[in-house]
Amino acid sequence: MSPPLLKLGAVLSTMAMISNWMSQTLPSLVGLNTTRITTSDTLTQISPKEGWQVYSSAQDPDGRCICTVVAPEQNLCSRDAKSRQLRQLLEKVQNMSQSIEVLNLRTQRDFQYVLKMETQMKGLKAKFRQIEDDRKTLMTKHFQELKEKMDELLPLIPVLEQYKTDAKLITQFKEEIRNLSTVLTGIQEEIGAYDYEELHQRVVNLETRLRDCMKKLTCGKLMKITGPITVKISGTRFGAWMTDPLAPEKNNRVWYMDSYTNNKIVREYKSMADFVSGAESRTYNLPFKWAGTNHVVYNGSLYFNKYQSNIIIKYSFDTGRVLAQRSLEYAGFHNVYPYTWGGFSDIDLMADEIGLWAVYATNQNAGNIVISQLNQDTLEVLKSWSTGYPKRSAGESFMICGTLYVTNSHLTGAKVYYSYSTKTSTYEYTDIPFHNQYFHISMLDYNARDRALYAWNNGHQVLFNVTLFHIIKTEDDT
Repeated sequence: MSPPLLKLGAVLSTMAMISNWMSQTLPSLVGLNTTRITTSDTLTQISPKEGWQVYSSAQDPDGRCICTVVAPEQNLCSRDAKSRQLRQLLEKVQNMSQSIEVLNLRTQRDFQYVLKMETQMKGLKAKFRQIEDDRKTLMTKHFQELKEKMDELLPLIPVLEQYKTDAKLITQFKEEIRNLSTVLTGIQEEIGAYDYEELHQRVVNLETRLRDCMKKLTCGKLMKITGPITVKISGTRFGAWMTDPLAPEKNNRVWYMDSYTNNKIVREYKSMADFVSGAESRTYNLPFKWAGTNHVVYNGSLYFNKYQSNIIIKYSFDTGRVLAQRSLEYAGFHNVYPYTWGGFSDIDLMADEIGLWAVYATNQNAGNIVISQLNQDTLEVLKSWSTGYPKRSAGESFMICGTLYVTNSHLTGAKVYYSYSTKTSTYEYTDIPFHNQYFHISMLDYNARDRALYAWNNGHQVLFNVTLFHIIKTEDDT
């Protein structure tokens, strides 16, 4: 190929690369493939998953601090603020604009050469047709040379047409870049007061305020139960699984106790993921069989009801020894006062934000539920409350912030029907439904660290989320 054709080929190659890159990259770069940027007075709304909202702290009519936050999903909450992305986008657009200007200056010069060549080729083509019509008058040799030159130039005609199209595309891109720069500059001016550094500082300050706000949270009242989330399917219809609410943040061990009697084996998993996959880390052979499914792990120890007795056992996972045992005075056992499903569920041990509890029934309280707060070291009863709710009519129960919540059944249609506050020694009837997805619940316990209910639902290990109503304490509160 001759030098002019080489030059033209290089220009066309560069044009094709630029055209292809811009047609594929520019839309995704500026968001045109998903969202249209407009020049209206308001910014295009960001979806909840991409942003966060904060409703400033205020006070209720009683003067108490109320803090409301709507936060994004944890994995979407990054420090890459929209303003920083906007600034980076503007820089890219400006760089692209400069590159296109350089290319445009270079191609305009070549474009004049192309137009001249095109005119020459069209004239040559017309002459060639005229000569071909009267080729009998020419010598065969001269005709063949001319024909070969023409054959060499003919493929350039569609290439020249493409070049002109690409040149127009460059002009269109220049205009689009100019318009886009104007829009982005307007957006930047509109949110210019909140550049990345300032937004980052605002987020840091907000986090500090929220931590201070969380420290003032008092215990909450149960308002709603959602779920369940099915974690695993394993074991028999009856059993218990749990984590330690007082464990350090990085300690996520799970304990698993299948069946409600004739078993002494506790299985341990290092994490929830190991529990799901079945990667068991350790087993413990307890010195006694347990009764029921209402055990609890609290501060590194397992608390359970010894089979065929009203004795509570405290077993240390670290030492593998029994640290304490005590008889729960007058407590019924061995299916005298179980929950509605039976299973030797007479004595229910549980923990919440306040401490360790035992829920059971006695003849002295006519088979109604008794709540006792226990000393976690000695198992001594610190204080007891007698309720009027029959233990045998309860499906399950759990403690949240010193209030006992009782369900009316272990079967489909169950709801939290009754609550008793140990703080005020008062009760109320409630109506908080929850979805008993697998039709038979034999264990339901609250975990204060996770703010969730752990349940054993007919051989399914599930979690329920709870919504609590909190009151923010202020310095004026006593």
